[in-house]
Amino acid sequence: MYVSAHMSQQLITISPKETISLALELMKIHKIHRLPVVIDGVLVGLITEGMISRYMPSNATSLDIFELNFLLSKTKVDDIMLTRVITVSLDTLLEKAADIMVSKDIGCLPVVDERKHVLGMLTTNDVLNSFAHVMGYYNEGTRVVLEFALDHIGLMAEVSTLFFKQGLNITHIMAFNDENVQMVIKTSSLDKKTIKDMCEAAKFKVVSII
Repeated sequence: MYVSAHMSQQLITISPKETISLALELMKIHKIHRLPVVIDGVLVGLITEGMISRYMPSNATSLDIFELNFLLSKTKVDDIMLTRVITVSLDTLLEKAADIMVSKDIGCLPVVDERKHVLGMLTTNDVLNSFAHVMGYYNEGTRVVLEFALDHIGLMAEVSTLFFKQGLNITHIMAFNDENVQMVIKTSSLDKKTIKDMCEAAKFKVVSII
């Protein structure tokens, strides 16, 4: 899976010379939490709600609305924006992008081309949503988790063949290898009893079926 298939393409951007007031207004209108800062489409920075909150004076609660609005209207985006922005490209693996977000403790990655033109934005929500799709969460059917003590060549083929022989269509499948091997299978069939009986007859341990 590549970033290009999962990033948000409905981009809302802002110029570095616009005000913080406008940045906040755009975030509120479009229900977003960060804005790529661009000049002629080229990424030059990033501004987020968190940055704006940290910029606000510690005694902001003692300021009246007029004073607060005046402060925000006089402060430019490039006064507080992040300029060293971590980015990814369209062909970055989604897993790689997720690893970057975790290791760098960031909630978004602008997606750019070789000239730093902004093409999209990948957020934590985008990654989580793609995970839900990969696991078949939005598809009707039965989700069964099988556990195996040992992994071996052909294990997935054995499981898929079992389902095939019973005329059951596997729509999604994923395996996790830790101390034991767990295989998560989503099938379009709603006949949980048949699926459970079939797996147990094949000596497959059924951890859960929903």
